[in-house]
Amino acid sequence: MSAARVGVVTFPGTLDDQDAARAVRHAGGEAVPLWHADTDLKGVDAVFLPGGFSYGDYLRCGAISRFAPLMGELIPAAKAGLPVLGTCNGFQILCEAHLLPGALLRNAGLHYVCRDQRLRIESTDTPWTADYAPGQEVVIPIKHGEGRYVADAETLARLEAEGQVVVRYLGSNPNGSLNDIAGIRNEAGNVVGLMPHPEHAIEELTGGPGTDGLGFFTSILKRLVNA
Repeated sequence: MSAARVGVVTFPGTLDDQDAARAVRHAGGEAVPLWHADTDLKGVDAVFLPGGFSYGDYLRCGAISRFAPLMGELIPAAKAGLPVLGTCNGFQILCEAHLLPGALLRNAGLHYVCRDQRLRIESTDTPWTADYAPGQEVVIPIKHGEGRYVADAETLARLEAEGQVVVRYLGSNPNGSLNDIAGIRNEAGNVVGLMPHPEHAIEELTGGPGTDGLGFFTSILKRLVNA
Protein backbone atom coordinates (compact mmCIF):
# COMPACT_ATOMS: atom_id res chain seq x y z
CA MET A 1 0.00 0.00 0.00
CA SER A 2 1.43 3.41 -0.96
CA ALA A 3 1.91 6.06 1.71
CA ALA A 4 -0.68 8.79 2.14
CA ARG A 5 0.36 11.98 0.32
CA VAL A 6 0.33 15.21 2.33
CA GLY A 7 0.99 18.43 0.44
CA VAL A 8 3.24 20.95 2.17
CA VAL A 9 2.80 24.48 0.82
CA THR A 10 5.64 26.96 0.40
CA PHE A 11 4.97 30.68 0.02
CA PRO A 12 7.69 33.31 -0.34
CA GLY A 13 8.78 33.79 3.27
CA THR A 14 7.65 30.38 4.55
CA LEU A 15 10.09 29.08 7.17
CA ASP A 16 8.79 25.74 8.40
CA ASP A 17 8.01 23.85 5.22
CA GLN A 18 11.01 21.54 5.52
CA ASP A 19 10.23 20.83 9.18
CA ALA A 20 6.65 20.05 8.21
CA ALA A 21 7.73 17.76 5.36
CA ARG A 22 10.11 15.94 7.68
CA ALA A 23 7.33 15.47 10.24
CA VAL A 24 5.07 13.93 7.57
CA ARG A 25 7.84 11.53 6.54
CA HIS A 26 8.71 10.74 10.16
CA ALA A 27 5.09 9.70 10.74
CA GLY A 28 5.16 7.45 7.67
CA GLY A 29 3.61 9.62 4.98
CA GLU A 30 4.82 11.07 1.70
CA ALA A 31 5.41 14.83 1.77
CA VAL A 32 4.52 16.47 -1.55
CA PRO A 33 5.94 19.97 -2.15
CA LEU A 34 3.35 22.51 -3.28
CA TRP A 35 4.53 25.93 -4.50
CA HIS A 36 2.36 29.03 -3.96
CA ALA A 37 2.19 29.66 -7.72
CA ASP A 38 1.00 26.14 -8.54
CA THR A 39 -2.49 25.70 -9.89
CA ASP A 40 -2.61 21.98 -9.18
CA LEU A 41 -2.81 20.21 -5.81
CA LYS A 42 -1.07 17.20 -7.38
CA GLY A 43 -3.69 14.76 -6.14
CA VAL A 44 -2.65 15.02 -2.47
CA ASP A 45 -4.79 13.48 0.24
CA ALA A 46 -4.33 16.36 2.72
CA VAL A 47 -2.57 19.72 2.90
CA PHE A 48 -0.32 21.33 5.52
CA LEU A 49 0.09 25.14 5.55
CA PRO A 50 3.28 25.73 7.58
CA GLY A 51 4.47 28.75 9.53
CA GLY A 52 6.69 31.64 8.55
CA PHE A 53 6.21 35.14 7.19
CA SER A 54 4.49 34.60 3.84
CA TYR A 55 5.01 37.55 1.51
CA GLY A 56 6.79 39.29 4.38
CA ASP A 57 3.51 39.65 6.32
CA TYR A 58 2.76 42.74 4.23
CA LEU A 59 -0.71 44.25 4.72
CA ARG A 60 -1.60 41.61 7.34
CA CYS A 61 -0.29 38.16 8.11
CA GLY A 62 -1.68 35.85 5.45
CA ALA A 63 -3.56 38.60 3.61
CA ILE A 64 -1.58 38.27 0.36
CA SER A 65 -1.17 34.49 0.58
CA ARG A 66 -4.93 34.13 0.57
CA PHE A 67 -4.87 35.24 -3.10
CA ALA A 68 -2.01 32.96 -4.21
CA PRO A 69 -2.84 30.80 -7.26
CA LEU A 70 -2.60 27.63 -5.18
CA MET A 71 -5.24 28.94 -2.78
CA GLY A 72 -7.63 29.17 -5.72
CA GLU A 73 -7.46 25.37 -5.79
CA LEU A 74 -7.15 24.76 -2.07
CA ILE A 75 -10.12 26.82 -0.89
CA PRO A 76 -12.79 24.90 -2.87
CA ALA A 77 -11.04 21.60 -2.09
CA ALA A 78 -11.15 22.36 1.63
CA LYS A 79 -14.81 23.32 1.41
CA ALA A 80 -15.41 19.98 -0.31
CA GLY A 81 -13.78 18.07 2.56
CA LEU A 82 -10.02 17.93 1.91
CA PRO A 83 -8.21 17.77 5.29
CA VAL A 84 -6.16 20.95 5.84
CA LEU A 85 -3.96 21.93 8.78
CA GLY A 86 -2.50 25.41 9.13
CA THR A 87 0.00 26.22 11.86
CA CYS A 88 0.98 29.76 12.90
CA ASN A 89 1.14 31.67 9.59
CA GLY A 90 -0.92 28.83 8.12
CA PHE A 91 -3.63 29.51 10.71
CA GLN A 92 -3.54 33.18 9.76
CA ILE A 93 -3.92 32.29 6.08
CA LEU A 94 -6.90 30.02 6.81
CA CYS A 95 -8.64 32.86 8.64
CA GLU A 96 -7.88 35.33 5.85
CA ALA A 97 -9.28 32.81 3.35
CA HIS A 98 -12.46 32.51 5.45
CA LEU A 99 -11.96 28.79 5.84
CA LEU A 100 -11.89 29.46 9.59
CA PRO A 101 -13.71 32.22 11.50
CA GLY A 102 -12.05 35.03 13.44
CA ALA A 103 -8.65 36.67 13.07
CA LEU A 104 -5.14 36.68 14.54
CA LEU A 105 -3.88 40.04 15.84
CA ARG A 106 -0.71 41.37 17.44
CA ASN A 107 0.12 39.68 20.73
CA ALA A 108 -1.05 41.43 23.87
CA GLY A 109 1.90 43.49 25.06
CA LEU A 110 3.22 43.59 21.46
CA HIS A 111 6.06 41.17 22.24
CA TYR A 112 7.13 38.24 20.10
CA VAL A 113 6.87 34.99 22.07
CA CYS A 114 9.02 31.90 21.56
CA ARG A 115 8.77 29.10 24.11
CA ASP A 116 7.50 25.63 24.88
CA GLN A 117 3.82 26.00 25.72
CA ARG A 118 1.49 23.82 27.78
CA LEU A 119 -1.73 23.06 25.92
CA ARG A 120 -4.89 21.02 26.30
CA ILE A 121 -6.40 19.07 23.41
CA GLU A 122 -10.07 20.03 23.52
CA SER A 123 -11.37 18.24 20.43
CA THR A 124 -10.31 14.89 19.00
CA ASP A 125 -13.14 14.95 16.46
CA THR A 126 -10.88 16.01 13.59
CA PRO A 127 -8.65 14.03 11.22
CA TRP A 128 -5.67 15.86 12.73
CA THR A 129 -6.26 15.14 16.44
CA ALA A 130 -7.83 11.67 16.62
CA ASP A 131 -4.69 10.11 18.15
CA TYR A 132 -5.00 12.31 21.24
CA ALA A 133 -7.29 11.75 24.21
CA PRO A 134 -9.92 14.41 24.98
CA GLY A 135 -8.44 16.73 27.58
CA GLN A 136 -4.90 15.46 27.05
CA GLU A 137 -2.22 17.94 28.09
CA VAL A 138 0.77 18.39 25.80
CA VAL A 139 3.76 20.70 25.42
CA ILE A 140 4.40 22.12 21.94
CA PRO A 141 6.56 25.10 20.89
CA ILE A 142 5.08 28.45 19.93
CA LYS A 143 6.86 31.29 18.10
CA HIS A 144 4.80 34.22 16.91
CA GLY A 145 4.20 37.94 17.17
CA GLU A 146 0.62 37.95 15.91
CA GLY A 147 -1.16 35.04 17.50
CA ARG A 148 -3.92 36.69 19.54
CA TYR A 149 -7.11 34.97 18.40
CA VAL A 150 -10.17 37.22 18.33
CA ALA A 151 -13.75 36.85 17.13
CA ASP A 152 -17.06 38.50 17.88
CA ALA A 153 -19.09 37.28 20.84
CA GLU A 154 -21.54 35.32 18.68
CA THR A 155 -18.73 33.47 16.88
CA LEU A 156 -16.96 32.68 20.16
CA ALA A 157 -20.16 31.32 21.67
CA ARG A 158 -20.74 29.13 18.61
CA LEU A 159 -17.16 27.79 18.65
CA GLU A 160 -17.51 26.84 22.30
CA ALA A 161 -21.02 25.41 22.00
CA GLU A 162 -20.22 23.29 18.94
CA GLY A 163 -16.87 21.97 20.15
CA GLN A 164 -14.85 23.81 17.52
CA VAL A 165 -12.07 24.83 19.92
CA VAL A 166 -9.40 22.22 19.21
CA VAL A 167 -6.49 23.35 21.40
CA ARG A 168 -6.38 25.70 24.39
CA TYR A 169 -3.50 27.37 26.20
CA LEU A 170 -2.80 26.22 29.76
CA GLY A 171 -1.01 28.26 32.39
CA SER A 172 -0.23 31.80 31.30
CA ASN A 173 -1.88 32.92 28.07
CA PRO A 174 1.07 33.83 25.81
CA ASN A 175 -0.67 36.29 23.51
CA GLY A 176 -4.04 37.37 24.93
CA SER A 177 -6.17 35.06 22.77
CA LEU A 178 -9.82 35.16 23.76
CA ASN A 179 -10.92 32.15 25.80
CA ASP A 180 -7.26 30.96 25.78
CA ILE A 181 -7.87 29.62 22.26
CA ALA A 182 -4.77 28.16 20.60
CA GLY A 183 -6.52 26.37 17.73
CA ILE A 184 -9.94 25.88 16.15
CA ARG A 185 -11.64 23.83 13.44
CA ASN A 186 -14.33 24.51 10.89
CA GLU A 187 -17.85 23.13 11.29
CA ALA A 188 -17.07 20.03 9.22
CA GLY A 189 -13.90 19.34 11.21
CA ASN A 190 -11.60 18.83 8.23
CA VAL A 191 -9.91 22.26 8.47
CA VAL A 192 -7.85 22.98 11.58
CA GLY A 193 -5.74 26.01 12.44
CA LEU A 194 -3.47 26.41 15.44
CA MET A 195 -0.69 28.72 16.56
CA PRO A 196 1.61 26.06 18.13
CA HIS A 197 4.08 24.19 15.93
CA PRO A 198 3.59 20.40 16.25
CA GLU A 199 6.21 19.81 13.54
CA HIS A 200 8.83 20.97 16.07
CA ALA A 201 7.85 18.31 18.61
CA ILE A 202 8.03 14.94 16.84
CA GLU A 203 11.04 13.15 18.36
CA GLU A 204 13.07 12.93 21.55
CA LEU A 205 16.32 13.81 19.76
CA THR A 206 15.73 17.55 20.05
CA GLY A 207 14.83 17.45 23.74
CA GLY A 208 12.32 19.97 25.01
CA PRO A 209 8.73 18.87 24.40
CA GLY A 210 9.74 15.54 22.88
CA THR A 211 7.05 13.90 20.74
CA ASP A 212 3.92 15.70 21.90
CA GLY A 213 3.29 17.12 18.42
CA LEU A 214 3.59 13.85 16.55
CA GLY A 215 -0.07 12.97 17.08
CA PHE A 216 -1.19 15.59 14.56
CA PHE A 217 0.69 13.71 11.85
CA THR A 218 -0.09 10.13 12.91
CA SER A 219 -3.76 11.11 13.21
CA ILE A 220 -4.10 12.30 9.63
CA LEU A 221 -2.12 9.41 8.18
CA LYS A 222 -4.25 6.83 10.00
CA ARG A 223 -7.41 8.58 8.83
CA LEU A 224 -6.23 8.61 5.22
CA VAL A 225 -5.14 4.98 5.26
CA ASN A 226 -8.46 3.88 6.73
CA ALA A 227 -10.59 6.14 4.53
